[in-house]
Amino acid sequence: MQTPSSAELPRRRFCLHAAKTGVAASVLGFPSLSNARARPRTNKIIVLGVDGMDPTLTENFMRAGLLPNCSRLAKQGTFARLGTSDPPQSPVAWSNFIAGTNPGGHGIFDFIARDSATLQPHLSTTKTSAGSRQLALGNYRIPLQTADTELLRQGPVLWDLLEDAGVESTVFRAPVNFPPSKTTSARTLSGITTPDVKGGYGEFTLFTESPFRSQGTVPGGHIERITLRRGQCETYLTGPENPFDARISHASIPVKIEVNRKRTMARVQLPARELLLKEGEWSSWVQVSFHLLPAVASVSGICRFYLKQTSPHLELYVSPVNIDPKDPAMPISSPGSYARELADQVGYFYTQGMPEDTSALSAGVFDDAEFRQQATFVLHERLKFFDHEVNRYENGFFYFYFSSLDLNSHALWRSLDSEHPMHSQAVAKDHGDFLPWIYRQIDQAIGIAIDMAGDDGTVLALSDHGFSSFRRQFNLNSWLLDHGYAAAKNPLDREEAAMFANTRWNGTRAYGLGINSLYVNLRGREPEGVVNPGDDYENLRAELQERLQSIRDPKTGGRVVHRVYRREDIYSGPYVEQAPDLIIGYDKHHRASWGTILGEYPVEHLLDNEDPWSGDHCMDATFLPGVLLSNRKLRLRDPQLTDLPVSILAACGIPAPGEMIGRDAFA
Repeated sequence: MQTPSSAELPRRRFCLHAAKTGVAASVLGFPSLSNARARPRTNKIIVLGVDGMDPTLTENFMRAGLLPNCSRLAKQGTFARLGTSDPPQSPVAWSNFIAGTNPGGHGIFDFIARDSATLQPHLSTTKTSAGSRQLALGNYRIPLQTADTELLRQGPVLWDLLEDAGVESTVFRAPVNFPPSKTTSARTLSGITTPDVKGGYGEFTLFTESPFRSQGTVPGGHIERITLRRGQCETYLTGPENPFDARISHASIPVKIEVNRKRTMARVQLPARELLLKEGEWSSWVQVSFHLLPAVASVSGICRFYLKQTSPHLELYVSPVNIDPKDPAMPISSPGSYARELADQVGYFYTQGMPEDTSALSAGVFDDAEFRQQATFVLHERLKFFDHEVNRYENGFFYFYFSSLDLNSHALWRSLDSEHPMHSQAVAKDHGDFLPWIYRQIDQAIGIAIDMAGDDGTVLALSDHGFSSFRRQFNLNSWLLDHGYAAAKNPLDREEAAMFANTRWNGTRAYGLGINSLYVNLRGREPEGVVNPGDDYENLRAELQERLQSIRDPKTGGRVVHRVYRREDIYSGPYVEQAPDLIIGYDKHHRASWGTILGEYPVEHLLDNEDPWSGDHCMDATFLPGVLLSNRKLRLRDPQLTDLPVSILAACGIPAPGEMIGRDAFA
């Protein structure tokens, strides 16, 4: 497949504002900065957050001449490996950047957290509490209290501090900012962790005639089996939960499909829109409305349709229904008008946090070429919005987030790693050029940022972590079960029961939940805790550390776990007690299995990763530093994510709050 051509982003010149000068304020409470050097204050700070940009690949591509603007920054100022978070997961790492603290200060420890009262998993970054009071009218339930979604990230917020000091800010697609911060002047649009209209990370739909596909829910999507009669069928596209109608669980809209196999086309009829698609064609964004309570309440969303094939069996893909930025059912921007303004001026866009549909790829709904096409749509859309936003930027703080390197590295790392179980000559030949191509597109954006900042502005291009090949997966809960640390209600029912449904808690001393998290079933904390606080707790943690670090992979002979950390050894701040008891830093090329993350007990402890999701970064943080590129000279040998908000504040002459643990990184 040929990489779609992309015209170089237009560059416009703005009049530069005169730079103010002053003394950079010392960070409160940190003696090492008590004699911080004076340096010019800047009224232009441009930060490009490039999720998953890997320092080794970046260095190799710079050396090959593929990234001239990265090389330009490195020559002018800094190219360095940037210390990431423990663990190096995106919600954790970006929270380190936003708050200037480690997880003990902001409270985000993993993608997945647990409800301490029920031990059921939930997304770590948000909590939704439904209104409990209702009025029943026949089949309808009228909520007397509205549901409330709360952002669980704690600690300082970089752009709030800038706003308080009068610095104008634009923060585009900020990770871990859903719901968005309430600001009075900053413009923010939420990024990763923003859900679709169903409230999850994104669920596609595939309408299919194929008898070879299983009907029902798959991770990240739903397969809906249809039957055509005389080339037609009527079905439904499922939307959000309906809290108003006792007869149905979810709202939906009717969809009528007519197929002309001879012409390889299909007509898709929706309540307010009709689409005519050729085989292999994508629709533009389609606005859909799900009625919850007749004439009273509805939810608006947007989605795209893709006619995968008409023969021998019809297959019609529908993207996750994204929150409509012109009529958002949940807040996605601050002020609320910012999302509408963007959609009016530039067009509809993916609002869900992770728009590249890796779930459709893993489920076999997309092949590699189709995934690449959809991922390219996302990147082109993002570059279009970058062009729009950067060209109206004049001064202040400007942050813009790119997801493409992260999600595509997850999906197509196997094209670069000949030792990955999913590597093939075909995938290397057809798609080995894609990640380098994305790096070049990001490099163009970096070049525009350099030009916009001018001689007096500050430019940072940074990533939250690097990348590694994910070749082998480890079933942590299975290991705990088979080594006497956990107990199952039915030892024969190991493959099917998820969410700890098969766990016998009165015989379980430890359990894994999330990607890098290990908890002790502690008496007085867990509902059915069996491990006593004090010596029993400490001895169990020490034993688990030693035994996990000694596990060897029989296939490779290497270690599975590089280090196991006690929470108090790597975290500080008011939320340490909410952290997992132990944090597992997996060795290179190993990671927690998909089954173990949500409380399953598969039979095998170690197995090959045969999912297209072939690259990852949820291993030990020492293997996965991010990238720091800047036009400013670095004065630290070991820059960390937590140093950057302090450095940005210092560049504006603003003292950092005492909660921030970082240092001013630049001379």
